[in-house]
Amino acid sequence: MEKSGDPGHNLTPTSENTPSSGETPRPKIKYDWYQSDSHVTITVLAKNCKPDDVKVNFTDHRFVLDAKLSDGSDYNLQLDLLHAIVPDRSNFKVLPSKIEVRLAKASGDRWSGLEGEPRMVVPQPRNWDAVVGNLLKDDDAEGEAALNALFQKIYADGSDEVKKAMNKSYMESGGTVLSTNWNEVAKDKVDVKPPDGTEFRKWE
Repeated sequence: MEKSGDPGHNLTPTSENTPSSGETPRPKIKYDWYQSDSHVTITVLAKNCKPDDVKVNFTDHRFVLDAKLSDGSDYNLQLDLLHAIVPDRSNFKVLPSKIEVRLAKASGDRWSGLEGEPRMVVPQPRNWDAVVGNLLKDDDAEGEAALNALFQKIYADGSDEVKKAMNKSYMESGGTVLSTNWNEVAKDKVDVKPPDGTEFRKWE
């Protein structure tokens, strides 16, 4: 038996949904929510949307819904959630009268509200020895190219702190250490750590 949650909220239009002078005002899309022991269900009262025009992205504490409404306008709903969910067990369905989003609770706790504070994603330290070992199992040019591509992607997608950590650790260690953990790297100079069985020497 599902239990009622707090009253629903009107979505505050974003800047892109706010009409400029001379444009026909767009109606606000209301949404409501309720919960059971295992799920939080959000009903977005958008009618006659086509299933192919609705996309929902789930993360641990957030979901983003993008839809094209029946009048051709774009709709976006982004919520930072009060508690954690399980993205792989969360889903949605498009009905003629609404879009229904089901969020799988990570725990059975009762939610006192739907939204919480935005959470910053903190990059986790990586076991670079394991990563490098997996990529270079064959010890060939293909593995080296894959390794370089991996580092380039991590750097390109990383936050400012990740980039600072990678630059500092690589430069100070003479290219023998590569870290994404700025809190660790910022404490002190990064020591040279040559591979086992080798010795690091500076050119005179």
